[in-house]
Amino acid sequence: MNNQAEPAFLDEDAPSRYVVGIDLGTTNSAVAYVDTEAAPGQLQSFSIPQIVAPQQIEARSTLPSFHYEAARGEFSADSLQLPWSKQEPGYCVGMFARDHGVTVPSRVISSAKSWLSHTGVDRTAALLPWHGASDLEKLSPLTVSARLLAHVRAAWNAAHPDHPLERQDIVLTLPASFDEIARELTVAAASEAKLKRVVLIEEPQAAFYAWLDKHKENWESLVAPGQTILVCDIGGGTSDFTLIRVRQGEDGKVQFHRVAVGEHLILGGDNLDLTLATYLEQKLTSGGKLSPAEWSTLVRRSRVAKEEMLTDDAPAEMTINLPASGSKLIGGGRQVTITKQEIEQVLLDGFLPSGSIETPLEQRSSGFQEFGLPFANDPAITRHLSAFLRSHRHVVEEEGAPVAVRPDIVLFNGGFFESTLLRRKLIEQLNAWFRPADPQYDLQILDNDRLDLAVARGAAYYGLVRRGEGVRIAANLARTYYIGVGQDEQGKPQALCILPATTQPGEEIDLQDRTFRLRISEPVEFPLFVSSIRLIDKAGEIVSVDNEQIRSLPPIRTVLRAKRRSEATEVAVKLHARLTEIGTIELWCDEQESDRKWRLQFDVRSATQTDVAAHVSDREAEGVLDEEIWSALQAHLTATFGDAPTQKPQRLLQELETTAEMTRDVWPASLLRRIWGELLDLEPGRRRSSSHEIRWLNLAGFALRPGYGLALDDWRVSETWKALQGKVAHNDANCRTQSWILWRRIAGGLNRGQQQAVAQPLILALRALHKRILTGQGTATFTPQESLEAWRLLGSLELLDVATKLEIGGWIVDLLGKPKMASARSAMAWALGRLGSRTPVYGPLNLVVPADVASDWLSAIYRDKNRDPMDLLAVMQIARRTDDRYRDLAAADREDAAAWLEREQAPAHFARIVREGGNLDSEERDQVFGEALPIGLTL
Repeated sequence: MNNQAEPAFLDEDAPSRYVVGIDLGTTNSAVAYVDTEAAPGQLQSFSIPQIVAPQQIEARSTLPSFHYEAARGEFSADSLQLPWSKQEPGYCVGMFARDHGVTVPSRVISSAKSWLSHTGVDRTAALLPWHGASDLEKLSPLTVSARLLAHVRAAWNAAHPDHPLERQDIVLTLPASFDEIARELTVAAASEAKLKRVVLIEEPQAAFYAWLDKHKENWESLVAPGQTILVCDIGGGTSDFTLIRVRQGEDGKVQFHRVAVGEHLILGGDNLDLTLATYLEQKLTSGGKLSPAEWSTLVRRSRVAKEEMLTDDAPAEMTINLPASGSKLIGGGRQVTITKQEIEQVLLDGFLPSGSIETPLEQRSSGFQEFGLPFANDPAITRHLSAFLRSHRHVVEEEGAPVAVRPDIVLFNGGFFESTLLRRKLIEQLNAWFRPADPQYDLQILDNDRLDLAVARGAAYYGLVRRGEGVRIAANLARTYYIGVGQDEQGKPQALCILPATTQPGEEIDLQDRTFRLRISEPVEFPLFVSSIRLIDKAGEIVSVDNEQIRSLPPIRTVLRAKRRSEATEVAVKLHARLTEIGTIELWCDEQESDRKWRLQFDVRSATQTDVAAHVSDREAEGVLDEEIWSALQAHLTATFGDAPTQKPQRLLQELETTAEMTRDVWPASLLRRIWGELLDLEPGRRRSSSHEIRWLNLAGFALRPGYGLALDDWRVSETWKALQGKVAHNDANCRTQSWILWRRIAGGLNRGQQQAVAQPLILALRALHKRILTGQGTATFTPQESLEAWRLLGSLELLDVATKLEIGGWIVDLLGKPKMASARSAMAWALGRLGSRTPVYGPLNLVVPADVASDWLSAIYRDKNRDPMDLLAVMQIARRTDDRYRDLAAADREDAAAWLEREQAPAHFARIVREGGNLDSEERDQVFGEALPIGLTL
C-alpha cells in the first residue's frame, strides 16, 4: 500500500494570499505586504533581519537583529549566521555591510540600483566592487540585485514557511527613469532570485499610491480636477521627477493620470556626502588627497555630519575625527571642525541654488567620475527640476488640445527629504518660480509620514489595485519611441513614432500603414530613438529628429538566417509594438507573406558593455569608391580565394592598392568593411594553402580593425569568430602569428569570453617560457622570437580579469632584462604599458591593475639598462594622471616617472601628461593601439 500523501498541485495563475511590495536597496530594503485573508485592506511592514554591530542594537530595537562579537575587531565563527541558514554566507547584506565596509572599502558594494542602470558598463559582468581587492570574487550589478532579492526571499520564507515569497504576487519598485535595459535586467534579477510573479512599478508612482492609502478616507477633498501633482523623489543615488494630472472621469469621479517622467539622474544624497567629503579633504590635507581607505572613512563620517547638521536644531559646529591609517589610538589621527554655516553653504548653495526657472543646466564634467558611476554633470537639483518643468509645460493633451501645466501640489519622497531644511529650501524655490506670475499661487504639500517605507507600501497598495481594489493611477508610457526611417529633403534624419507616450500597459500598437524591407542572411539595423519631451506624437507619425528633444538609443538589430549567405534576398515586414504588463517594451517584425515573426530585441550588448560602441563614427557617410573600381577589387579577391584561383596570395595587397590607386593606409572605412564582407564570403579559400591563410588572416584583421567604431561592427566580429573559432587551418608558426595579429587588431570587439579563449593557450605557453628562462627547467613551446606577437596580443586583451593581467605583467617584469628575451624586448614593453595603463583603450575602468603594482612595474623598466623606445610609451601610460584616486599612482611615483621621462628625452608632453593629465596626439594613439587606425576612427 502506498501511504504517501497525494502531491499538491499549485495553480500558478491563482491569486496568492499575500501581495508584497519590495523597495530594493543595498543598505535597507523596505518590504510591505497585505494579507488578503486575515487583513485584506491593511498594509503591514515586514522587517528583514539584519546583522548589525552591538552598538546598533539598542538604536534599532524594532528591527530583528543578529549581532557579531567584536572581540578585538575580529569575527567569531558564526558572526554572519542568519536564522534561516545553517552555513555562514560568504557575504552580508544591509547596515552592517555598509558600516563595516568603511574599514574595508575594497570589499563593499553599494548603490546597486544605480549600477544596474549604468549605461557605460556591462551590467551583466562581474565588476563590483568597482575598485575591489584583487583576491575578491566580483559580482555583476545583475547578480548583486539578485542576491539582495534572494536575501529578502530567505527572510520572508523563514517568517512565512507556509507561504513562500516565490508563490506570492510581488510588486517590485524601480526608479521612474530606468531605461528599457535596466527594466529587463530587473526582471532578470528577480528571476535569478527565484521570484517569478513580479510586476514593476516606478517609485514616484508607488510613493503617491502610499499617500492615497494613508488618506483613503479624505483624499478626494485634498485634490481637484485640473491640478498637477509633482512627485519629487530624491534618494541616496537618484533623483526622479514625475507629473501626475488630476482629471474628472466620465463617471464623475476623480482620476489620476501619470503624464511625464524625468530623465535618468544619478544625483542624490550620496552626492552630498561626496561633496562634503571633498570639502573636508581639502581642509585636512591643504589641497592634497587622502588614501582610498582614509577617503572611504571620511565619506562615511561626512554622511553622519550631513544628517546631523541639516536639521533645525543642529549644533553650531561639529568636529570630525579621521583615525590615522593602521592606528588603534585616536592619537596620530586627524580632525577637522566644520560649522553649520559651512555645511549649508556647501550643500544648499551647491545642490539647491536659487535662480530663475529659465536658468539652463551647466554643461561641465562631474567631479565624481572616479567613483565609477556617471553622476549628473550639473549637481544643482533645482536646475534639473526647472529643466524638467520647462520641457513639460505643454505635454498634457485634454479634449484634443495641449494644456499648459505647472505643479499645484508636491509630494516629497526619498531620504533626501528627511531634512526639513532641504525640503523647505525646495518649496521656497518652487514658490519663487510661479508666484510672481500668479500672486495667488500657493503650493500644496502632501505628506507621507514614513519616507523609508512609503515606496514599499505604495507598491503593495498597487498590488491590490491590480486586483480591482483601491484607486488606480492611469500610468501611460510617459516616453515616446521612434524608429529611424531615413532623411527628409534637407538631409535631416526622420523617425517614425512606434509607441506614443499615451500607451497603456498591455496595449499593442500595430503599424499596418508602414512596410519595412528585411534582408535575409544579413544584419538589418533599426535606428531607435526616445523622447521624454515630445509626448503628444501619434503612432505612425513621422517627425524630424531634433537632438534637443529626441535622443538615440542602441539600434535594434536582427538577422534572418538562410542556408547560405549567397541566398540573400528581401522580405516585406510590418512592425507592431507592445507595452507589457510588467513595464517592458516588446517590438515585433511580422513577415507579410507568411506567419513568421521575430522579436526585435533591444541591443542589450551595446547598451550594457563598454567594449562595444553601437555607433561612434560617421565614416559610413564618406564617399565610397566607384562601383567599377570596387568590382575590380572584388575580382582580385575572388581570383585569390575563389573556387578557381588565378592569382597568388603574395601579390594581393599590391594589386588592391594599384587598382584602388591609393595605399591601404588611406582606404576609407566603407571600403575596409566591404573588403571584410567579401573575405568572409570567400573564407573557405583561406584553407587552400598556408600562404592563402596568412594573406586572408592579415587582410581580414586589417579591414576590421579596431573591431568597433562603425555600425554593425559587433556583428562583423561575431561572424569572424564563428568562421575561425580561434583556430587556424594550417598549424604552422606563420599562420599562428597572423591569427594572433588578427585578434589583436579586433580585440576591442571581442567579448570577455572570446578574449579569455584566445588568451588561454598563449598564457600556458608563456608560463612555460617564463619558467624555462628563469630556471632552465621544463619545455617551452615558444622561442623568444615566436613570443613577440603573443605578448602584444595579451597586452591588447583589456577584458581579461585583473589577476590574469597581474600574472602576465609579472612575467614581463621578470623577463624584461634577460638577454635571451632581447628579440621580444620591445613587444614586452609595449604589452606592459597596455596592461598597466591608467586609461584603457576600450576596456572598463574596473579592470585597471592596482596602482601599487603598476608602480612596481615602472621600477622594473627603470632598472633595465637595455633601453627601448617603447619604454617611454609604457612609462607614460602606466604613470598617466587621471585625477582618479583609485587609479592614479602616488604623487611621488608620478613625479619620479615624469623626471625619468625627461632624462630619457621622451616627447615633452609625456612628462606633462604624467604630471597634469591630458590627451595623446593621433600618432601616439596609433602607437598605443599597435598600428595606424582607419582614418576617422578614434580610441
